[in-house]
Amino acid sequence: MMQRRKLGRTGLEVSEIAFGGVEIGLPYGIGVSSEKDMLSEIDAVSLLRKAVDMGINFFDTARSYGKSELIMGKAFKKVRKDIIINTKCVPLPLDKEILSNKNQLKKVIEGSLYESLKELQTDYIDIFMLHHSGNNILANANVTDIFSELKSSGIIRATGTSTYLLEETKIALETGLWDIIQLPFNLLDQRQGKLFDLASQKGVGLVVRSVLFKGILSSRGRDLHPALKDVEKHLNVYHRLLNKNIPDLMALATKFALSFKEVSSVLVGIDRMKYLQRSLEVADGNYLNVKELAQAEKLAYPDPSFLNLPYWDKMGWLK
Repeated sequence: MMQRRKLGRTGLEVSEIAFGGVEIGLPYGIGVSSEKDMLSEIDAVSLLRKAVDMGINFFDTARSYGKSELIMGKAFKKVRKDIIINTKCVPLPLDKEILSNKNQLKKVIEGSLYESLKELQTDYIDIFMLHHSGNNILANANVTDIFSELKSSGIIRATGTSTYLLEETKIALETGLWDIIQLPFNLLDQRQGKLFDLASQKGVGLVVRSVLFKGILSSRGRDLHPALKDVEKHLNVYHRLLNKNIPDLMALATKFALSFKEVSSVLVGIDRMKYLQRSLEVADGNYLNVKELAQAEKLAYPDPSFLNLPYWDKMGWLK
């Protein structure tokens, strides 16, 4: 049975595995180049409902994830009260004039929220997040005021932000205004782990994404582009940590993230029944012991600055 953890100070309890909804909404990931490689809408709805039946109650989506919200709306209309939905606002404009104009900014944020409510067929959002937020947005008084007002109104239950850089996560924590932070953390790139303790002290729930590093930390991390030969070579060092409880790289990567008590949930992109079943098998409550965790922490990639998925994608290295 899927275990649940407290999501920071929100009062919410979420499944250890969060269903990542980007893959059901648009072409994403290694080997997925068009809608032909994706699930049909009917099959995606069925997969989401099976996830609920199998114990997952936490689902992640965003305005910019294509049809993801629309599909979730169809899947969850009759079980809305039993699940927790995390969606993200459209990326906010970086224009200083807009950021300094609260009314104009409010129109953008609320417009995104109401579009999400319509697509998701609901009258409230459990967690409403900033998407692709930079330093100047995270601590912007107008932005934080608007999100706080939405929370006070009850239309959203908690505020959050998705961060990419360590500096962004630190700023988000220091503001004290964001309830949840979704951040990248995995076997290869462990930089964000430096802030786990601070997040716990402040009661901020942590949701880890990129745990499989876009599939590279799984059986798909083979025959990579020549530019990634050193990364592929480094994957071999993790084999020394495999055992009966941790049979493969995917299991190791997922169990590694769930071994940190500060982590509330691990976000896994799921677009096939076999990935759903595998994720549930791995999230069995039996994670890395102290010795294994210490070993894994020493095996981070030696040059984390090179681990730039958007750049790799731009260069065509992930095809």
